[in-house]
Amino acid sequence: MKDPEIIFENDDVLVVDKPSGLSVHGDGDDPTGTLVEWFLNREPGSRGVGEPRVGKDGKELERSGVVHRLDRDTSGVIIMAKNQPAFDHLKTAFQERTVKKVYEALVYGIMKERWGTIARPIGRSNKDWKLRSAERGARGHLRDAVTSWERIVSGQYGGENFSHIRLKPETGRTHQLRVHLKAISRPIVGDSLYGDNLIGKSNNLGLSRLALHATTLTIILPNGDEKTFSSPLPPELASAASLIAD
Repeated sequence: MKDPEIIFENDDVLVVDKPSGLSVHGDGDDPTGTLVEWFLNREPGSRGVGEPRVGKDGKELERSGVVHRLDRDTSGVIIMAKNQPAFDHLKTAFQERTVKKVYEALVYGIMKERWGTIARPIGRSNKDWKLRSAERGARGHLRDAVTSWERIVSGQYGGENFSHIRLKPETGRTHQLRVHLKAISRPIVGDSLYGDNLIGKSNNLGLSRLALHATTLTIILPNGDEKTFSSPLPPELASAASLIAD
């Protein structure tokens, strides 16, 4: 696993490009092999920054510096807080939805419209409580969720239909983009949780990872500066995207 690449840093924050396959934090108090472990090795004075969270085993999670998350298999831009005032500032920005996030994804099937919005509340799957669902029959507390999308290109590769799209989540629910795209029958290529019924039947554009990347993050930093941080598509996703653009 390669280390994250640093995009920006100052006394308050560290912005990195997280590789696919790297968890932000562990499920227990052991942060081995996570972004948090890497962050604390680099910024030992930031240990304890954030809010205490307890895992399923009752132990406190090591989440120092974590303000928001990317799924383990999602790559791209993520911001970490180096001190508590910075954490509090960034947390408020995410809660008040002043942060703008943009993703790119490759999905199964053709997106017929040029752009659109998915406004579907998200609850728990009625088949697997660990998964989320934005479809009829979702259980538990349903939380409003809105995702805007734009088609970059649709096409074929190996006789299959795929689309390259840009996504802008207006809310920040767990697995929101993955769940919303599954709900409109356009799951993300390589999504083992929400597109597993297609992976075994598809060429998957030659990918062995989730085709989801956080490309930009726009946020007002604790010092008052508004910044946009960007990460280009990783080579494997850019190559896959080029296959359907030809």
